[in-house]
Amino acid sequence: MLRYTLMRLGIFAGCLVVVWGLVYSGIVPRGLGGSNGMWVVLLALVISAPISFVVLRRERDRASAQIVRRVDRVKANLEANRSQEDEAVDQAVDQAVERAQEEAGQEAGEVAARKQKQTS
Repeated sequence: MLRYTLMRLGIFAGCLVVVWGLVYSGIVPRGLGGSNGMWVVLLALVISAPISFVVLRRERDRASAQIVRRVDRVKANLEANRSQEDEAVDQAVDQAVERAQEEAGQEAGEVAARKQKQTS
């Protein structure tokens, strides 16, 4: 991704030098009043965009494939974290249910013992 960005900046810088040279030599008209600098930058941007689009096609495809791999890796990590959280929650629920059943069993045993004492 950094390589693609640097290549785009290089193409823009090259276009900027060429446009500045054309404006300085008088081949391309200067901007109105004090807008000469902005005119040169805008013209270089307009010229460099289609050049970058055509020339950097393969590099752009590599960068997009790299981004897709990163996104897939992050999604897989998130899914793994979610499954770990789900397992932890499931274990906590199971333990709580077991404790509740044990406590209910103990209380039922105590109630039965009290009834036997009362009846005897």
